[in-house]
Amino acid sequence: MQLKPNAFRLHETARGVETMSRFALAVLALASGVYTYLGVRGLLDGSASFVFFAAIIYSAAVSVAIYAFWTYMMRFIPLVISGVQRLSLFATMLIGCVMIVAMSSWLNAAALAGSAALEQHMAVTLQGYAEDLDNAHANALASQSLLPDVERAAARFAALAQDERESGALTGTQGSGSVVQLLSQMSTQMTQLAGTISGSREEAAALFADGSDRLATMRELVSTPGQIEPRADAFQAEAVQLSAVIAALEQTDIAASVKRAATDLSAGFIAPVADGRVGDLAVRQNQVMETVRSSVDAQSMALVAAADEILASPSVEQRRFVPLSSAEAVIRYWSDFIPSWAGAISIDLLPVVLVLVLMIVNDAMRREAETLKEAETITAAEMLRAMALYRRMEAEGAAEAAAALGPAIDDHEKPASEEKTVAEDGTVTPIDAAQRKRGDGPRPA
Repeated sequence: MQLKPNAFRLHETARGVETMSRFALAVLALASGVYTYLGVRGLLDGSASFVFFAAIIYSAAVSVAIYAFWTYMMRFIPLVISGVQRLSLFATMLIGCVMIVAMSSWLNAAALAGSAALEQHMAVTLQGYAEDLDNAHANALASQSLLPDVERAAARFAALAQDERESGALTGTQGSGSVVQLLSQMSTQMTQLAGTISGSREEAAALFADGSDRLATMRELVSTPGQIEPRADAFQAEAVQLSAVIAALEQTDIAASVKRAATDLSAGFIAPVADGRVGDLAVRQNQVMETVRSSVDAQSMALVAAADEILASPSVEQRRFVPLSSAEAVIRYWSDFIPSWAGAISIDLLPVVLVLVLMIVNDAMRREAETLKEAETITAAEMLRAMALYRRMEAEGAAEAAAALGPAIDDHEKPASEEKTVAEDGTVTPIDAAQRKRGDGPRPA
């Protein structure tokens, strides 16, 4: 008999929380509408009044749709018994959940984490610009590695020219002849090339310092608190200037210029005419100039190989900062804002739990009612059979009671018969003391 009170309590409890369920559903729909308004406002363009009214209308429509949809689900799903019909309603609820996520949840996420997502976008872009600046600076400095070889070649040619002029170390005849002229020419060309390389170093250092300053400004824009829109605009302006600096830094790479100069050393080698007039001096001058030519060819090939190695390194591609809206940033960097996405979706889909609770409670009440109905339902034949069984049990109980009381009655009647026998013999006459009255005299002796 406890099934009926249990079913009754479930029914009363379900009716008691109905108002609370409606209130909770209304609050959730309102909260979703507010965050939808905040999210959709950043996507609309136009005047302030147009954006305001358009966002209000859209968010109100979303709130009404969410409230109506979950009201239908909470009303109908608990009442459906058939498995096929319940599965159909579950499929309908799934479609509705997808539509709610499509029209509201992603905007809720944009409202919750839009500013953080835009900062994430700027931080990622800033990291890319920093890498580009470092790579461009490294490419520019790579050409500086050719400077020691060029300076060493220039010094060697200058030293040979000095030795030939002072002591005739190459031709055996001192003086400023054709060999000295050729060696001085090669030394001058190498010195000019070394000066070009050194000049590019100063320019690259100045550009790198300018780029570093702009990177510092961009870092401040990313980390400074405040509204994200003005900071994003300033960040974009700095990104444009930094792109120009990186492009200029790429132009300071003189590896190609060094390669052309090294090729000209060999291809454009012009040896002066031997001017020796004493003995075989002209022959010796020609031999020395051929040796110098071979040395210049070897030096040219070494510089060309080094320049080719530098030019083979990948160049820095131009990077462009693409401004995003808060919703686009949240979608692009969704993996970094999973808690925000979970909260935004939970606001819209939390009524699923309420629907399931009501469905389980209604199923429990339905089972309790069916069990109680079976317990209270009895036919006339079953009632007659139960009455006959009851009478039979009463009869059997009376017989068993009589059988149990028989020996006790026999023991009680046996002393009375013995007293009667003694009285008949006259030996002893029993006197009942209870039968004597107060007025009787003393007992005779």
